Amino acid sequence: MKKSLGVKPYVFPMPVLMIATYGENQTVDVMNMAWGGISANNMVALNITETHKTAKNIKERGAFTLSIADAAHLAQADFFGIASGNNMADKFERSGLHAIASERVDAPVIEEFPLTLECKVAELQHDQGGFRVLGEIVNVLADKTVLDASGNVDPTKLNAFVFDQFQNGYYAIGEKIGQAWSSGKHLMQ
Repeated sequence: MKKSLGVKPYVFPMPVLMIATYGENQTVDVMNMAWGGISANNMVALNITETHKTAKNIKERGAFTLSIADAAHLAQADFFGIASGNNMADKFERSGLHAIASERVDAPVIEEFPLTLECKVAELQHDQGGFRVLGEIVNVLADKTVLDASGNVDPTKLNAFVFDQFQNGYYAIGEKIGQAWSSGKHLMQ
């Protein structure tokens, strides 16, 4: 029997996404967010509270990078979700991480995060769901350490982690347990 829990944002896993932007004077700002993801082959959608520094920067610069944080940098990733760029001018510097300018968009690339999508703003939306940013992926950068022998991203090497909305925890991921479009194929017969 199932128990009713009411209306909750319960989906698992939730991604842990690092959204990096430039503010005034090329100040690097990074935000930890879970309410976003891929919305088309070359598009991402981010649901951001409009009062965040990141939202302001995205509106002004028309660009951002979206990175996958790894377990080695969990403390910094969590810090980016705790600290507000609106209240802490040296937020990025406190993390100890390093950034370089993207070659394709007006946004920083955080060197320590193993996978980064470089995005330009395709559309800014306001609706009953709040403020949404649709970004066009113009390039993907991957650290060589997370690539397989064919040059493709190997998820087991990412050491990524996910967020749980049930108990506000982070969980490591990476074990492959099946093959898409194959593991259930026998049920087609």
